Amino acid sequence: MIGKAIAGWIGSRIDQRDGEGGTLGAIAGVAVYETAKRVIPAAAVIGGGYLLVRYLTSRFGGQDAIQPAE
Repeated sequence: MIGKAIAGWIGSRIDQRDGEGGTLGAIAGVAVYETAKRVIPAAAVIGGGYLLVRYLTSRFGGQDAIQPAE
């Protein structure tokens, strides 16, 4: 809840620079905050998975994880 209030206040202050009201900026600030709350953790998980795949591929030389029985 406090995060939304801070995001709204920052957006409002940015929007007031043009001399008009700051309502649209407050709404935009809260929208950006809510979006970032979901996108940033998802991007971190996807990026971490990508780095893990690159590491494992370089470590094991792109070999299959399960070797067929001969």
